[in-house]
Amino acid sequence: MLSVEEARARILAALAPVGTEWVGIAEAWGRVLAAPVTARRDKPLADVSAMDGFAVRAADCAAVPVRLRVIGSAPAGHPFAGTIGPGEAVRLFTGSVIPAGADAVVIQEDTDHAGVEGADTVEIRLAPRPGQHIRRRAGDFAAGEPLLAPGRRLTARDIGIAASADRPWLCVHRRPRVAVLATGDEVARPGEPVPEGGVISSNSLALAAMIRAAGGEAVDLGIAPDDPDTIAAAARGAAGADLIVTSGGASVGAHDLVREALAPQGLELAFWKIAMRPGKPFMFGRVGATPLIGLPGNPVSALVCGLLFLVPAIEKLAGLPGEAQQPLRAVAGAALKANDHRADHVRASLARRADGTLVATPFPVQDSSLMAGLARADALILRAPHAPAVAEGEAVDVLLLGGRDI
Repeated sequence: MLSVEEARARILAALAPVGTEWVGIAEAWGRVLAAPVTARRDKPLADVSAMDGFAVRAADCAAVPVRLRVIGSAPAGHPFAGTIGPGEAVRLFTGSVIPAGADAVVIQEDTDHAGVEGADTVEIRLAPRPGQHIRRRAGDFAAGEPLLAPGRRLTARDIGIAASADRPWLCVHRRPRVAVLATGDEVARPGEPVPEGGVISSNSLALAAMIRAAGGEAVDLGIAPDDPDTIAAAARGAAGADLIVTSGGASVGAHDLVREALAPQGLELAFWKIAMRPGKPFMFGRVGATPLIGLPGNPVSALVCGLLFLVPAIEKLAGLPGEAQQPLRAVAGAALKANDHRADHVRASLARRADGTLVATPFPVQDSSLMAGLARADALILRAPHAPAVAEGEAVDVLLLGGRDI
């Protein structure tokens, strides 16, 4: 059996980013940039005022208080057309273009602006330095300057700088199309009649949510009963997908038929079984040219494997590195027994002590069918193969849940 790390590395090595498309900037949040973004214009486009106040010549204000004649006003978007001469000032607002002849801005709080004998004047009470409260042209960035590099998932801040750079369209990787197929005679959709001895399906919907959160587009192929021909027919609906994901049918039982059903369609199995718990029955291979991930049927196993393998795979297809989530350090809130030969992922709650220490308390029952436990969990305590027993209060590594797609 492969280790978790080797399995993930082999999956990522077999995948390549999908193609690209141009999208409007309003639709680009969360997408992975595929081409660099450079500025089309300077920002700001001219020297502008950083504050409400008055544009002045600093030399006129060396000895304060001094009264200057106000020769005009320049609200943002309406530059003053003239030139400031000796003894003159222009009323400005934040973002106003600095008039010709001015070399400083005096903020409104440092002035007394009033009309005197019919003349509009301003008294300057604090001498400005040359350049004070002026945002210089291209002070943020200049036309042609590279701003965003390919291979990053676009954040709200990235959208903001691309918009400021006058880029209405961005080249991004398209969302990977991930076809999801559940299998099993016993499986029914929520709200549908449940067969005797059956279960209500959660895997397809939970995996689809995980796929969307990771940046993919989920294509639901439904639920196929335990019949090779029916499974094969359902899988043919994955035509055009970038990745096929199955849940159930990946173990060694008589009704685990995914491999049998897909063999005639060209299934080539790269590996099967991982030394982990939950989630040992796991497949990776290709159906023709399309990669396939076969997840276990138990819902906790499916979602834990999804976190460890499916999310990085989707990120790799979407143009990201697909790196493993980095664990955090915590202390055990209860003792843990020595581990066996499989890496364990123990569902746990998290709390933070007054001193900032994270405390991860394992749930007493870890059955891979218990969705309520996974839903209540804040983290997975990572237990390496053959890890020794851990006493309460000893250090452990944890993977956070909720922050990355489940």
